[in-house]
Amino acid sequence: MPWETYRADVSIDLTKHHVPKTFLDKVAYRTVKLLRIPTDIFFQRRYGCRAMMLETVAAVPGMVGGMLLHLRSLRKFEQSGGWIKALLEEAENERMHLMTMVELVQPKWYERLLVLTVQGVFFNAFFVLYLLSPKLAHRVVGYLEEEAIHSYTEFLKDIDSGRIKNIPAPAIAIDYWRLPKDATLKDVITVIRADEAHHRDVNHFASDIHFQGKELRESPAPVGYR
Repeated sequence: MPWETYRADVSIDLTKHHVPKTFLDKVAYRTVKLLRIPTDIFFQRRYGCRAMMLETVAAVPGMVGGMLLHLRSLRKFEQSGGWIKALLEEAENERMHLMTMVELVQPKWYERLLVLTVQGVFFNAFFVLYLLSPKLAHRVVGYLEEEAIHSYTEFLKDIDSGRIKNIPAPAIAIDYWRLPKDATLKDVITVIRADEAHHRDVNHFASDIHFQGKELRESPAPVGYR
């Protein structure tokens, strides 16, 4: 099972940014920046709650993309180049981020209600978007992951400054990332941020493939991050 063998690559480059060049790139970039405005207003510097909400959204694209590629593979009797597995693993990884954040944050009832609303809207919107333009869908996710890296970096700054207490890591995180038994919240956020950087690279790469007029099956998925 994934959580029995998972390893995070914390050496990954956190500073990479895909400069929007095409019209669709600019649409994706500006859409993500627009979506960040209400998030910043609502959560401000409550990064634990922000991360919980972020992960309920971040776990959707991989599942939607993997599902649609799976169905296409069945219809056309063709291989996916490993992309189905890669996207579903991304969804599972993001789900484990959420399970970890729930242990840390203990969301209130109205935050849970907000999660239901946001997930319902985002799932259907992303499903339609992926049907219409996989290139745009993957680019949106790539930029969402860039924002996630920024948010987790700010989270770490607040831990380092003492604004957020560096509590012991929850057991679910220690087991999933194979962290030391004495791991702390800072260790957990560090590996989650590294995961988001990997998802950023994978989704920008997937969008670039479509930009080149290729199908995902024609370009194998990047090597996993375990």
